[in-house]
Amino acid sequence: MKTILVPTDFSETAKNASLYAIDFAKQVKAKKIILYNTYQAPVSVGPDPMVPVLEVFDLETVKKANEENLQLLKFKFLAFCDKDIVIDTLCEFNMLEQGVEEICGRMDIDLIVMGITGGGAVEETVFGSNTIKVARSIKVPVIIVPAKANYTSVDKIALVTDFEKVSTSIPVEPIKKILRSTGAELNILHVEKSGNYTNNNTFESIEMDKLFTGFEPKYHFIHNQDFADAINDFVFEQQIDLVIIIPKKHGLFETMFKKSHTKHLAFHSNIPLMVVHE
Repeated sequence: MKTILVPTDFSETAKNASLYAIDFAKQVKAKKIILYNTYQAPVSVGPDPMVPVLEVFDLETVKKANEENLQLLKFKFLAFCDKDIVIDTLCEFNMLEQGVEEICGRMDIDLIVMGITGGGAVEETVFGSNTIKVARSIKVPVIIVPAKANYTSVDKIALVTDFEKVSTSIPVEPIKKILRSTGAELNILHVEKSGNYTNNNTFESIEMDKLFTGFEPKYHFIHNQDFADAINDFVFEQQIDLVIIIPKKHGLFETMFKKSHTKHLAFHSNIPLMVVHE
């Protein structure tokens, strides 16, 4: 793992995610962290708060201010970095989701680390939606760092699966890359609402063993009606450091983002959530 992209809006949540990214970079021996900021034309609120008022702003002034803030962050974070880690900065006029996608298209980005804010409907809708949008649409793995999460060495990873066609639906290589770089123990977690486990679970476990030969995964089957609660309880009981989840197009997770399972999990947990696409 060489390069980690860290989008920031200069909030405390984003700064916390940046510090997490630095410590994670140390563990996996990454070479570069890119602090990335996007900006748009500011919108003022007029007498009627429901009607935005566009004013003419000097975008060069906005860009200069954001670039200066990025440099301040860079020099602050350098004190926490190993000497082998380079911190670059990039500031662009763009929408965040589009900007991240374009960067991943022209640069060799191995991982994206973003913060997420919880605790209120407005915060979850405004700041959280940007992180969720990026995690949903960008194919590069994204680690979502809750606002109150403190870095702990990633020694135990939980991969959440629905055990449906694992040989073709599990993104093996990105997960193996994380396992190799961290040296973490792999725990396979299946949450079943009905509590009825079938022979399919056994068959798919065998297929999973083939996919992760050499990693000796441990299997856990939980009966719980609430998907997020089940994972949060498991993380606490097993002292998991990172949860990996796959936003599948079919099966258990086909409406995961629409129903905000991942959003709920990310907002109400202090354990980072890694989103890896099929």
